Amino acid sequence: MKTFGFHFKNNSWTGTDELPADAALCQIALVFGDRILLDHTNVLPEVKKHLPLADVVICSTSGEIYKNDVHDESIVVTGIYLEHTALAYSVGNISAFSNSYELGKYVAEKLDRQGLSYVLLLSDGNLVNGTELTEAVKNALDNEVTVTGGLAGDAARFEKTIVGLNEDIKEGNVVLVGFYGDRIKIGYGLKGGWEEFGPERKITAAESNVLTEIDNISALDLYKKYLGKYAEELPGSALLFPLSIKAKEDDVPVVRTILKINEAAKSMTFAGDMPVGARVRFMKADFEKLINSAGEAANKASVFSAAQPSLVLLISCVGRKLVLGERIKEEIASAVKFFPDAATITGFYSYGEISPQRAGSCSDLHNQTMTITTFAEL
Repeated sequence: MKTFGFHFKNNSWTGTDELPADAALCQIALVFGDRILLDHTNVLPEVKKHLPLADVVICSTSGEIYKNDVHDESIVVTGIYLEHTALAYSVGNISAFSNSYELGKYVAEKLDRQGLSYVLLLSDGNLVNGTELTEAVKNALDNEVTVTGGLAGDAARFEKTIVGLNEDIKEGNVVLVGFYGDRIKIGYGLKGGWEEFGPERKITAAESNVLTEIDNISALDLYKKYLGKYAEELPGSALLFPLSIKAKEDDVPVVRTILKINEAAKSMTFAGDMPVGARVRFMKADFEKLINSAGEAANKASVFSAAQPSLVLLISCVGRKLVLGERIKEEIASAVKFFPDAATITGFYSYGEISPQRAGSCSDLHNQTMTITTFAEL
């Protein structure tokens, strides 16, 4: 396995002059970039010029990770040459389906299961319900195949996101990349670093990702009570106070970010489903724990795959980026120290992260987490 990277920022490409001749052998290119730049830059011809054999997978972001640093308004290209691993692709668009579950089932069933070892999932982050999508994909794969990935971002604009394969780049798309064979070795890890506080409570009224009541009282009123002075800064301050949720009593909690509030309906819209009967707790930000949690995620990924990675994919939440502000680079530094200097580091800030919680568990949609996937070929 060999990897090659180059970068577009401030209206110019860097790194293309340093590409060796064998970069032209890459079978796949991962392209993460600012949505407006992707809309107005001739990305595909530039990538194909340097990586002519590569299928190009494109995903808009809320920040790009390149060479151990965080960038905005840029485009990161990572070419991958696999010596012993076959690839297959599946693409679908939410406009052709009644819901995101049916979309997820369709794209997963299009992949040949024979020899399938791992699936990278990249999805629209605005029109697609990430919870339904992830549930459908893992069910269609019988929970036997590791799935990681993320939901596309749009900086902090939240206007539209785009995902695509080669020329098919648009809103509403979902792309699956299947990796085949036993020579590809995948590690994964995730961690949030948020601190729970207050008693565990029960969701008593909700529909999909819209929460209206907790313990039979207004969810928004209760939330404002816990926020105190920060209630006056809603909805922006909601990034500092996500919710921890367990759909079932024995489930590992996942984090859910609040996207918007409705004062008239006394409701809160989350970046993931909020099922009635689920247990929730309030959470708050601790900068040091957020930063250190990225290192914990990296350590988990290292433990789950003993192979030294050639490629490390970091997908973290836009909420963490907005909360950490100028300290966001510390999150990346906390993670990359666990990997060899020769490994290529790439990734992006997302509207949702997809990964198993622990070794052998099923993949779930997460918010406000750092997720890390490592790739090695033996």
